[in-house]
Amino acid sequence: MSKIDRIEDLQNILQKDQTNFQARRELAVLLLDCGYPEEAKQHFLYLSKIFNNDSDIFYNLGITYEKLKDLNKAESAYKKAVSLAPEQIDAYYNLGLVYIDKKMYEQAVDCFENVLAKDNNDSNSYFSIGLCYFKEGKLDGAKYYFQRTIDLNDEDIYAHFYLGNIYKEQGDNKAAKEKFEKVLELSPDYSWAYFNLASIYYEEGDFDSASQNLEKTLDLNPKDIEAYKIYAQIMTKEGKLDKAAFIMEQSIDNCGANGDSYYILAQIQKLRKANDEYVKCLNYALKFNNSLTVSPKIVKNELDKFLS
Repeated sequence: MSKIDRIEDLQNILQKDQTNFQARRELAVLLLDCGYPEEAKQHFLYLSKIFNNDSDIFYNLGITYEKLKDLNKAESAYKKAVSLAPEQIDAYYNLGLVYIDKKMYEQAVDCFENVLAKDNNDSNSYFSIGLCYFKEGKLDGAKYYFQRTIDLNDEDIYAHFYLGNIYKEQGDNKAAKEKFEKVLELSPDYSWAYFNLASIYYEEGDFDSASQNLEKTLDLNPKDIEAYKIYAQIMTKEGKLDKAAFIMEQSIDNCGANGDSYYILAQIQKLRKANDEYVKCLNYALKFNNSLTVSPKIVKNELDKFLS
């Protein structure tokens, strides 16, 4: 029997007997599992009023509120589950994730440390603490916890990825590249790893390697606007202006109108001596100035100077 068929059966049972709490509990879990959190919420709330000492009901209610993006109520539900069953590490862990979403990193770390006090080999908690420290800019602490994650689970691509970012931030390009290569070994379609490798090679002046990784980035994620920008800069530096212009046109086609993209394209068109295109792109850059990092006044002065 499919889950949907079982849901229908349980709904029929409850129509005949509203007090069949076992059927209601099963129905709530199935609804949640099948992507109907609003419907599941009604049943969990009903059950929580009758079984107000049942930690599992409040735990599932927390998951339901998370799926509904109601973080405050999710926090309350998980806290209730923890108070009823302090040994229930899943509730502690999920509460920590809610605190991360709420940017309450100290409280999140406390939750994950509670999990580790009960299970010192929980790699997900080490990773989550690392993520908290990373978001707070505590890179050395984050590095330690991401490494502990990898020690327990070498296939955690996100721990490798974040470590790569930390090494890159700290100027250790060799270690960063090793980490991003490891990510691609584990997940060959991870476009951000290609992009980060490209960024490092670009900074190092290895334009061929940067270009190869940017091509892979854009094959996997045609909407990576930063990849287009770097790729166009490389082609411009190499004097391949037609290709540079084509890359930025692709960026606009795939990512939508963007002030910066039009301004970069304008500079390329100026070098190509395509004056009409240069003027048109500057006007578009001004039109979409909400995504323009160059001062619109500077762009306007540049346009007026050229037209005078």
